[in-house]
Amino acid sequence: MQWETVIGLEVHVQLATQSKIFSGASTAFGAEPNTQACAIDLGLPGVLPVLNEGAVAMAVQFGLAIDAEIPETSLFERKNYFYPDLPKGYQTSQMAQPIVGKGEVELVLDDDVRKRVRIHHAHLEEDAGKSLHELFSNSRGHGMSGIDLNRAGTPLLEIVSEPDMRSAKEAVAYIRAIHAIVTYLRISDGNMAEGSLRCDVNVSVRPKGQETLGTRAEIKNVNSFRFVERAIEFEVERQIELIEDGGKVVQETRLYDPDQDETRSMRTKEEANDYRYFPCPDLLPVMLDSAYIEHQRSTLPELPTQKRNRFETSLGLSVYDAGVLSATRPTAEYFEAVLAVCGDAKQAANWVQGELSAHLNRENIDIANSPVTPEQLGGLIQRVLDDTINGKAAKQVFAALWNNEGASADEIIDTRGLKQVTDTGAIEAMIDQVIADSPVQVAQYRDADPEKRGKMIGYFVGQVMKASRGTANPQQVNGLLKQKLDEA
Repeated sequence: MQWETVIGLEVHVQLATQSKIFSGASTAFGAEPNTQACAIDLGLPGVLPVLNEGAVAMAVQFGLAIDAEIPETSLFERKNYFYPDLPKGYQTSQMAQPIVGKGEVELVLDDDVRKRVRIHHAHLEEDAGKSLHELFSNSRGHGMSGIDLNRAGTPLLEIVSEPDMRSAKEAVAYIRAIHAIVTYLRISDGNMAEGSLRCDVNVSVRPKGQETLGTRAEIKNVNSFRFVERAIEFEVERQIELIEDGGKVVQETRLYDPDQDETRSMRTKEEANDYRYFPCPDLLPVMLDSAYIEHQRSTLPELPTQKRNRFETSLGLSVYDAGVLSATRPTAEYFEAVLAVCGDAKQAANWVQGELSAHLNRENIDIANSPVTPEQLGGLIQRVLDDTINGKAAKQVFAALWNNEGASADEIIDTRGLKQVTDTGAIEAMIDQVIADSPVQVAQYRDADPEKRGKMIGYFVGQVMKASRGTANPQQVNGLLKQKLDEA
């Protein structure tokens, strides 16, 4: 039997507010455990929450970015469950009337295949604390867990997709698209390692052609693109093998163990009514008028899809180049700053994705912290375009800029004598000397078949470039060498 995979995702995005969603406590990452949880976050008797308007604005901006419906009224409710990292015994969330309604996200897959994934809704809620396992032990050496409540009350935007994805690669492309949108909007830093963006993955399988959805398993809190892909691949294989062996998939919550590369059962999946949702008595409905929504629309930047399309149509970049350069806002801004200086989109794209990217990856540096500024790289590309230096010298200049050995490409070119020799007379003199010093190679060249001469000329080019210390114009060298060597 042929099987079809069905995937839906719930992406949890920590919003980049300075304070929590219902209190003035700090949301800064990395503080000592339990130093940033105030009485409101802990739900102590007599406290009253106050909604953070910044979180509302960020949620609306996201909704507008995905062309979603923004309802005039949304409500907060209490989702009741017991867990050690949830000190109040309930989570303030939204269910019946979320702040963002139906929208969609466009994915660009391999071979420029485009696919739209529907968003069911996005809602605001408070984050829970964090359980720290295997860090503590009692006097008998038994393992214990600690609870850090710093994260409790941090504003979350939970983005719920429809089950529109059919493969692990599509799911990863979707998460990358969400990541790009929230970081372009600067409503989240999207740092998955710190938990700023994590997702629950709902996976089921069904026979191809069947409309009815299969029983799904939910894989909780997956926090990297690679882990999402591996978790889905394992879970799909597990479910198919289970069904084909006569078993039955049960609706449950599972976790992904990256060390064992497997998913494991945690608990039977709860239904919505198990949480006993009811309206939060301490929070008024959120009322948004059209003027407020339009104001938020006016703050939106050029979004990833818009930027990618502009890079393709206006700048003439390939689908691949446009996709890579628009994938993150810092990369797009760096590229456009380079382009503003050098004026050649293709050369700017090649250098940003080539030499710059190689150095950044090798030293694990983010592009926003690149030692080579966009203005410096743009200036270097200008000197390649106007034939001041050749490609080999350009790489030397880049390395010097990277190591802060000069303030600009022009300064390094001048101090190191890298300016390209384009004077025909000077190049001819070097060629004549190389030919005179290489009688054996010249004879072999002239005795060879015409089709073999193309490879043999490389020796002479190398000698001329060596004589010029790499500063001779390679195109001129090739042309003049061929002319002189072919002379009778």
